[in-house]
Amino acid sequence: MISIKHPQLAAGLVGALLLLSLPAFAETKLSVTRQPGIPYLPTHVIEKEKLIEKHAKRLGVNDLALSWLTFSGGSAATDALLSGNVDVLNTGVGNLLLLWDRTKGGVKGIVACSAQPMVLMTRDPNIKSLKDYGPTDKIAVPTVKVSTQAILLQIAAAKQFGADQWAKLDPNTVQLGHPDAYIAMTNASHEVKSHFTTPPYSYLEQKNVPGARPILTSKDVIPEGLTQAHFFTTTKYAEANPKVIEAIKAATLEALQMIKSDPKRAVETYREISNDKTPVDELLELLKQPGMMDYDAAPHGTMRFAEHLFASGTLKTKPASWKDYYLPVAHDLAGS
Repeated sequence: MISIKHPQLAAGLVGALLLLSLPAFAETKLSVTRQPGIPYLPTHVIEKEKLIEKHAKRLGVNDLALSWLTFSGGSAATDALLSGNVDVLNTGVGNLLLLWDRTKGGVKGIVACSAQPMVLMTRDPNIKSLKDYGPTDKIAVPTVKVSTQAILLQIAAAKQFGADQWAKLDPNTVQLGHPDAYIAMTNASHEVKSHFTTPPYSYLEQKNVPGARPILTSKDVIPEGLTQAHFFTTTKYAEANPKVIEAIKAATLEALQMIKSDPKRAVETYREISNDKTPVDELLELLKQPGMMDYDAAPHGTMRFAEHLFASGTLKTKPASWKDYYLPVAHDLAGS
């Protein structure tokens, strides 16, 4: 009997088991998800430049029909993967690890793409550190308990209050996608006064929300940095479509190089595809901030995440290495 600690995954688990038991077939259609925000900049470059299609054709997969879908949080995206409605996700390490564990290795990573710092912001003048959060102080995260931000908060709580207190701040969290959480932060009467966010929302909140300031960053929690955006899929899909998987990796590497060599073109692409109205100059200034150009194909800090999830009982299997939950196509990368 499988015990589901996180209700968000319960409905999808049956779908996962059914999906992973079905025979796999090579496809000429590919659907990929992403989330809002500039950490997902590589996906916008990949879409605009048709890089997956380009590399798929180079590898002999002609006329690949690619569709992109944007989800506000990882929970809806994982449900879509497990139900067979999408093929590949680009979302956080928490979702990757949980699905890898629940499907007994039936979901694995392809390639990472960004490790920008995540920031716990607050506009509450009474909150100076984690110790100041009371039972009624709300913290917005993309998905309660399982999002990257929610799990970072658990690791931070364990450091602050003791290893057995890792869940101390879980009751404070509320589920809001980053755009909605930003709107809540700009509304002085809204109950949400804190937001564990990603760029550009952390930048926008410091600029536009009176009194907003950082309390904690992901690098305070995991000093080596943490990759928050990963492409991952089912092993069934990967085994049936090895050239598409290889094309996704090659496309990501090309997009990362373009971002570093021509950031202006990259942010213009981001604005066009995402419909983000932030001026180009502001986005370029954002990319000059510490850690903001940490676009990297290798997954960083993920084993630290996995160790916490195993210690807290969330993962039933402890990976020996990050390569356990990543496909062989990525094993040449310097991951951690």
